[in-house]
Amino acid sequence: MSICDDQSVIRLIDSAKREDLGSGDLSTGLIADPGAPATFRLIAKQPGVFAGREIAPVVLRSYDPAIDIDWANLGSDGATIAAAPAELATIRGPVGPILSAERVLLNFLQRLCGIATLTRTYVDAVNGTGADIFDTRKTTPGWRKLEKYAVRCGGGHNHREGLFDAVLIKDNHLVGVEEVGLAAHVFDLLNRLDATGAKPAFVEVEADTLAQVEELLKVVGLDVILLDNFSVDDLRSAVALRDRRGLRGKVALEASGGITLDSVRGVAEAGVDRISVGAITHSATALDLSVERV
Repeated sequence: MSICDDQSVIRLIDSAKREDLGSGDLSTGLIADPGAPATFRLIAKQPGVFAGREIAPVVLRSYDPAIDIDWANLGSDGATIAAAPAELATIRGPVGPILSAERVLLNFLQRLCGIATLTRTYVDAVNGTGADIFDTRKTTPGWRKLEKYAVRCGGGHNHREGLFDAVLIKDNHLVGVEEVGLAAHVFDLLNRLDATGAKPAFVEVEADTLAQVEELLKVVGLDVILLDNFSVDDLRSAVALRDRRGLRGKVALEASGGITLDSVRGVAEAGVDRISVGAITHSATALDLSVERV
């Protein structure tokens, strides 16, 4: 299923169009023949990773169904734009609607390409370690489906979609629970989950200390332990604890918390399976793109 079949994405495109267009494009309305055929090029003005091939035609055709877009090879989701300027696509159709759509199209594509580019940078930084880069729920309100799509375009992986599809018991859920009773408390929580009939994609619990990791490794039915703000040495120790119990391949270890491009390689080399990085969505810089009339 295309990302653009999702109702939240359709609503977002419509909202962006209405926000910009309002009661009409005053500038484009002044040209002599807004229905005249015209050709434009979508250009990348800096290197990066492309994302947005699925959404671009939907944005354009919301302004006029007669608009067509022909993609170059670099206009493929996940394609590496090694040098700039680079042509991504040719856009053809009535000049007025294309001019009206230009800014909204670029707003979508620049944001998505920026996320894909930053994600790829993190993915490349851990290449060969066996660790995967995951996103988080630190997404722009209303943009989550699209931002997670851009993460995939960049070679990253999606964490839970929201609060509804997976269980992540964090430190704020566990305030007042002593380390010595942590395993029993989590067992009790998971028993309550069974009673709801819910089928989460995975069950994950956050640990802040190695002692908590030891306790959580006793819990049957736990898929992932989140190692929050652990030092690299403590990450190695957590991996060793898990492996000594014969749980490699059964319980994944996920590092998170303040991980940067400078630190991510060392975190990955500690032996964790997953690294979640909120920055790939909340701090990505838009890629510089333009739409130029031929």
